[in-house]
Amino acid sequence: MPSGEITLASLAAAIGALLPENTIVVDESNTSGRGLMAASKGAPPHDWLTNTGGSIGIALPLAIGAAVACPDRHVLCLTADGSAMYTAQALWTMARESLNVTTVVFANHSYGVLKREFSYLGVGDPGPQAARMFDIGNPDLDWTLLAKGMGVPAVRVTSLDAFAKTLRAGLANRGPSLIEVPV
Repeated sequence: MPSGEITLASLAAAIGALLPENTIVVDESNTSGRGLMAASKGAPPHDWLTNTGGSIGIALPLAIGAAVACPDRHVLCLTADGSAMYTAQALWTMARESLNVTTVVFANHSYGVLKREFSYLGVGDPGPQAARMFDIGNPDLDWTLLAKGMGVPAVRVTSLDAFAKTLRAGLANRGPSLIEVPV
């Protein structure tokens, strides 16, 4: 189990170390979660559901579907703030239905996947107006307040130790929870 500073690699290692048996992982952490699946290689048996390509915002509703389909299992939903903004209202459904979903929001205040896709066009850097479209700051989103406003207990963590403690609790408890991780 890693400790110390939050990095993408240490987050992946912590998730891999703490993943309980039979968990359903829903993963739409495209720019923050590249090492997550590999880090779960030694974890107990689990299922991994991911974006099938091209869409943005599937994680939260997919987590609802998994939790409804398998109410005896816990769902770990890994998403980014940009992706989650497309379907944030799903948090309300998680609370209303008391679904066993622990959501981790990787908050980089950017539509990272859209930036990456733009770079593939080979047309150089975006102009100021286009660059503004990739930014989801100004104001920065507060996922703990958004989640709490929809009935989901939430916490922001700023250390790997706090992340591990909060993730462990979320995966052990019944009902929804949300962890915001600034990256």
